[in-house]
Amino acid sequence: MAVFVRDVMTPGVVAVRPDASLVEAAQLMRAQDVGDVLVADHELVGILTDRDITLRAVADGADPLTVSARAVCTPHPVVVGPDDALVTAVALMRDHEVRRLPVVEDGRPVGMVALGDLAAALDQDV
Repeated sequence: MAVFVRDVMTPGVVAVRPDASLVEAAQLMRAQDVGDVLVADHELVGILTDRDITLRAVADGADPLTVSARAVCTPHPVVVGPDDALVTAVALMRDHEVRRLPVVEDGRPVGMVALGDLAAALDQDV
């Protein structure tokens, strides 16, 4: 029975440096088959989604080769800790209307938890 975020999170992160171009971020998303990357140096700076790239940069005519991930990402994303209860993650997702949360421990990203991860875990518990 999964109780904590660490029980259902995807360990490890797909991340880019804050000064990485949107092209670099998009290429990493494609290579890793993910729709988002964390923007991080030693600590989490933000989260960048494929939708962010499309709507906040490309749709405005910005050059994705020269625009940085930091400029387009959502800064200071809502995060959860690996030792937080699953119900805490569910409440954060509901309250902030997000589908994924970076898992952060001691200021460093260590994984991701998605709505699907929580749904699958909670469905098994029923």
